[in-house]
Amino acid sequence: MREILRTTDVTGLGDRDIPPKFLEVVERGWSLTAAGGRVLTGLRPETPGTYVDRLAEETTINGRGMTDYDLPAAPDERTPRLLRRCLAYVCACLRKAQEEFGDTQVKAYVSLSFADTEEALLTSNVTFCTPLPDVRPYIPDLEAVVDAAVAEISLEDCSAWS
Repeated sequence: MREILRTTDVTGLGDRDIPPKFLEVVERGWSLTAAGGRVLTGLRPETPGTYVDRLAEETTINGRGMTDYDLPAAPDERTPRLLRRCLAYVCACLRKAQEEFGDTQVKAYVSLSFADTEEALLTSNVTFCTPLPDVRPYIPDLEAVVDAAVAEISLEDCSAWS
């Protein structure tokens, strides 16, 4: 992921980079679940689920694949546009989280990987969670991931891109 970030222009990220459905999620903001999970209000299921812990609750509710059906298939065109979408969404959500919770504890995780299809197009997933001292990390050894490009992003990281 470092190489992808290094070679992609991610400056000037803004709402125009975020697909409309994801922008609606940003605008609805954040809320707390009964268990204290920090979740995007627009992604909360109508019926609360049962989760092993807060980490599972947060990552399950907050996790989504980024819209990519309208992007070109050519990797040199697709990758930067997909990454910009993910990062713009992440930064907007993290800013809203700070407004809602008054801290920067929520972290975002962006992963890029190739779809297991004949076309093998690059796809992405974004989720958010709050690291907790009594719960295992979302991705315990981020640097050891080999089947995807993954980044943990904090609100502080976003200042370089907006």
